[in-house]
Amino acid sequence: QTRLAESGGGSVQAGGSLRLSCEASGFTYKPFCMGWIRQATGKEREGVAFIDNVSRTYYADSVKGRFTISKDNAKNVLHLELNSLKPEDTGMYFCAATSYRLGCSGDREPDFAYWGQGTQVTVSS
Repeated sequence: QTRLAESGGGSVQAGGSLRLSCEASGFTYKPFCMGWIRQATGKEREGVAFIDNVSRTYYADSVKGRFTISKDNAKNVLHLELNSLKPEDTGMYFCAATSYRLGCSGDREPDFAYWGQGTQVTVSS
């Protein structure tokens, strides 16, 4: 059974850091594109960062220079390093994956077929 399981969320003060992880299991073939999408209360869903099969990355302008997406292919784990956190970074962070390349460069949000349950990030001022 295909599964994405996030971990690493928590509560931090502004300026702090967190590291999110997403363990992928049950995939017959490695996804072409994986990413982190966040959902804050009262705001539109936002694609935060994407990474493709050769580790090309995309970052939303709102997180560029502060967040870093990476993956450990040997362990099938996707990471998101969150630095210099701001209160507006608060939200539920979801890990997602798709077998297709469309959108992974950031021109649009990919049609992610697989989603994790999400992990909450709360940043206080």
